Amino acid sequence: MPYVINEKCINELDGACVDVCPVDCIYEGATKRYINPDECIDCGACLSECPVAAIVAPSGGPDPLWVRDNAAFFALPLPGRDTALGNLGGAYDTGAIGVDTPLVTDWNKES
Repeated sequence: MPYVINEKCINELDGACVDVCPVDCIYEGATKRYINPDECIDCGACLSECPVAAIVAPSGGPDPLWVRDNAAFFALPLPGRDTALGNLGGAYDTGAIGVDTPLVTDWNKES
């Protein structure tokens, strides 16, 4: 299981985690970042850089809700898109995706 970004990242988007990721597996949605579970190498470089403690290590027992949500960002078509993102090979060249998963979008509506 890779590292996971939870609800503490919603509306944060600091980016310190992105700057230290050696494999560029942290992608930006509209209001939250997501770790691609297939690209993450479980190095932990991002963990200590997150200013809001939104990143959870596999050994920290991440909430299954956020494990599924991070995976869904890449595996399922996002709102307004016909296909899933899949493995893009790094976030740098991709830029902000500009859309979040339905869970995060609904979370923002409720807050």
